[in-house]
Amino acid sequence: MNEVLATGIFLFTLFFLLGSGVWIGLALLGVAYVGMELFTARPVGDAMITAIWSSSSGWSLTALPLFIWMGEILYRTRLSEDMFRGLAPWMSPLPGGLLHTNVVGSTIFAAVSGSSAATLTTVGKMSIPELNKRGYPEFMIFGTLVGSATLGLMIPPSLTLIVYGVTINESISKLFMAGILPGITLAGMFMLYVAAWSYFKPEQVPPRESKLNLAQKIKESRFLIPVILLIGVVIGSIYTGTATATESAAFGVVGAMTLAIFQGSLTKDTFIQSLMGATRTSCMIALILAGAAFLALAMGFTGLPAVAAEFIADLELSPLTLILALMVFYIILGCFLDGISSVVLTMAVVEPMVRQAGIDLLWFGIFIVVVVEMAQITPPIGFNLFVLQGMTRKSIGYIARCAFPMFLIMVVMVGILITFPELATYLPENMRQAPG
Repeated sequence: MNEVLATGIFLFTLFFLLGSGVWIGLALLGVAYVGMELFTARPVGDAMITAIWSSSSGWSLTALPLFIWMGEILYRTRLSEDMFRGLAPWMSPLPGGLLHTNVVGSTIFAAVSGSSAATLTTVGKMSIPELNKRGYPEFMIFGTLVGSATLGLMIPPSLTLIVYGVTINESISKLFMAGILPGITLAGMFMLYVAAWSYFKPEQVPPRESKLNLAQKIKESRFLIPVILLIGVVIGSIYTGTATATESAAFGVVGAMTLAIFQGSLTKDTFIQSLMGATRTSCMIALILAGAAFLALAMGFTGLPAVAAEFIADLELSPLTLILALMVFYIILGCFLDGISSVVLTMAVVEPMVRQAGIDLLWFGIFIVVVVEMAQITPPIGFNLFVLQGMTRKSIGYIARCAFPMFLIMVVMVGILITFPELATYLPENMRQAPG
């Protein structure tokens, strides 16, 4: 009975604080404070300090601000224009034409930014004017862009995977490796959607531009060399065991800065803007993580996670049923919270359930990212929808309709992950570990 009362008070306090517009991190701290005061005899201040320090002092968390800074630097370079010039000759002959630049461009930038919003903004900045000018339908431009940008959450270096790994104390490097094959698979499914659209709606596909021969295509591809090298340094150093995730993040920052210097886009102002942008985003995420750590501690004292895990065990749900239930739960939750908040807010309760069901936590991290990706494009609080609305001044409802086919593709992706779990577990099981 005590656990039921505690659950009710936790939920009421949380929704009251969130509904009143309090920052998510502060709301989590407030809920934990109320719970500790009402249901434990332990000094709340000591518990809060301990939880916040332990959540903020982990070495693996260092990768987070570094990868964010790398994305901020690249956002202020000419990377988007160079990517379009390098990709266009190769994408134009494909069914669906230059719409594939949205998908492939998002996949490439996701591999050096880790952020869905940064991916959407950077790729959209170059693709929307170009595709509009060439006569591609707006519905497909917006849909493929807002859907493909979610790949920034899965393809390493993913900020969501870093937060998930820190929250459950899992290897960030292994999580990064787990995201590569599912990310590429999902990008391929998006490209199949574009090809299918061009097959069923050929009248909406603009005429192809003049064909370039192989030598001309290769010449244009020189614009992709810097970003490909940067991806190789960041991901290759992790997979070969040369560097940990944090060390590869440091390599990435140096590489991004070098790229910006060679492009002539790293000025004093852009350097300060990138540093301040990374600081603001990192502080926001750190506050959410601190609040979630304190809330997890408070819930642990009340016994809620153990009771929830025991309740799930008593239901004798199969792992498949549990996964499907969690998918629906996270899709609904994602309608009101951003992805990182959804992860840190629920892990204290969900992790024991998943462990109890015998589900691989590396695989579950990729599953979480896919369902969080869905939340990025579902109203009313789909973050990518707001970013694209700010860029285009279109209504949220219209952009959500454009993105709905991509949402359905992500649902199919969950089915593929369930059917072929090796898609997420193969690379982590076969990667080398960096020393230290």
